[in-house]
Amino acid sequence: MDEDEFRATYHELNEHRCVFEKALASRVCACDRAHHFALADREGIACTSGASRTDCDSLLGLLRNASRFTLQLTRIDGPLPHAREIRVQNGGLLGLQHATSPDVQDTTRVENVAALVDEAKSIYGSLGQLPYDRIVKSVLAFQGRRKRSRKR
Repeated sequence: MDEDEFRATYHELNEHRCVFEKALASRVCACDRAHHFALADREGIACTSGASRTDCDSLLGLLRNASRFTLQLTRIDGPLPHAREIRVQNGGLLGLQHATSPDVQDTTRVENVAALVDEAKSIYGSLGQLPYDRIVKSVLAFQGRRKRSRKR
């Protein structure tokens, strides 16, 4: 299956793509509203809740905007390159978890993204009121997988 055909089929099967798909696929985060499916030896993730998807989409936009300086960008008009998107999604959600529940012991995993977003909204009133100055520190600190060295 060529890449164009894969993308067309993927978008046909997955009308409501999970906004934090990269974070869930990296296994740093999980969500009870995510539906995992396989297509051509790849994994796709769909969101089963329209309201949660809207909240997550708003949160991701706010995280990207707040992370501009950290990522050394002047503006962000859409999805970022893969490694930077991974940093924003995983680091942002881990930072949000720490901001909403500082007593959580596991600082390397988010168990339920949708519940975390709902909890953050109830604590801070809205997604715009989140402490992005603290959350962005987690984006800066997040280290993705290290590149493997090739053996010759």
